[in-house]
Formats: sequence, C-alpha cells, structure tokens
Amino acid sequence: MAEENRSLAGQTADALIAYIVDRGLEQGDRLPNEKELSGLLGVGRSTLREAVRMLSSRNILEARQGAGVFVSGNTGVSDDPLGFTFIRDKQKLAADLVEFRMMLEPRVAALAALRATPAQADELAALARAVEQRYAAGARHTQEDAAFHAKLGELSGNVVIPNLEPIILGAIDLFIDLTDARLKEETISSHRAIVEAVRANDPIAAEDAMTLHLVYNRNRLRELLARDGQTGDTEERR
Repeated sequence: MAEENRSLAGQTADALIAYIVDRGLEQGDRLPNEKELSGLLGVGRSTLREAVRMLSSRNILEARQGAGVFVSGNTGVSDDPLGFTFIRDKQKLAADLVEFRMMLEPRVAALAALRATPAQADELAALARAVEQRYAAGARHTQEDAAFHAKLGELSGNVVIPNLEPIILGAIDLFIDLTDARLKEETISSHRAIVEAVRANDPIAAEDAMTLHLVYNRNRLRELLARDGQTGDTEERR
C-alpha cells in the first residue's frame, strides 16, 4: 500500500509539473489552494501534500506557511546539483571548475554581446560597479560577482545557461575562498572590458575579455597550488 501511495504521489508530482508548464506559470507564481488543486488533479489532499513535498525537495515548488504553494525561483536547480560538497580535494575541484568555466563562459559573454540591448548593458554595468564597491569597502564580493556572471548568462539568451548557474556560482565562491580575493585590479579591469564589449555589441571583444578574466583566475590558482605544494614538501623534509 505504501509503495502504491508513493507511486500515486509521483504521478501527482508529474501532473503538477504539467500544470505549471501548460499554464505558463513562472517563478513566484502562486498555485491554486489545496482544495481546488486536489479537485483539478483528482487526488486526495494527503497525496497532493506528498507530491508538493517531493517537488519542494527538487526546488520546483515552495510551500510558504499561511501563504500557499508557489513556483520556485531557478526552478528545478538545486544549490549543489553535482555533489561538489562531497569532493574532498577542494583545490583540485577549484582548478577543474576554472577549466570548465573557460570552456563555457567566453562563449556566453560573446552571446551576451550579440543579444544585449542598451538597457541590459546598463544593468550589467551596474552589477560590475557593485563588485567594485564591495572591493573598495574591503568586503566580501561573492554575491555581487556571482550576480554579474549570472546576468551574462541571462543576456546570452540561451535558456540552458541559467540552469548551469549553480556550477558557475559555486566555482566563483570556491575560488574567492581559496585566493582570498586578491585579484582586485584584474577583476575590476576585466569586468569593465566585458561590459564595454557588451555595450558595443562586440562578441569577439567580449569573448576575449572573459577569456582574460578566467586566465587571471587560473594563473592565480596555479600560483597558490604551487606554493602550497612547496610548503608541503618543506614540511615533509622537516
């Protein structure tokens, strides 16, 4: 019986996804109340609640106490979709994530330059300034940096890119932790170059600027890994 109930809840979860897609609901939109939704789907309330829990765990729905059930932001994208939390060698992970970013982000920047409107370029410029302001204040700039790169993904016009954001944002967060945010001037200058290329609708310049930005990141990380390796050798000789 329990297996049958789980199966029914799974089918109801699929029906809820179809409901969201068919009606064009977007993040933040509220679903009908429990009574109405149960009637629409032809299931009991307990089954509906289980289906909602299943979709909440997948970041598709969000149940808010006293307010109802809503479509989640970044629908279906979890904070750690590839399980990076469980990779013990964070230095190796950081190096590989930079390598991954170099395969992807220069092309994303190029697409953003091709497709961005002047108003969207202004939004990107504002995000770049936010990073600079955090640097000037001596404060951590992870969220602002991530927002800048997320905006480029949005401006690329490719619907797949935003779903890769957890990987990219995780890479930024991990890199800043490991490097102690020391690439201040390089980050500011490369961000500005990316913004100007997007503003000029110049995909080649945007791709080059992003590549240079990531090369700075990669080289700094290599320096740190080499230094840590030498420190480890020294400690072993002692």
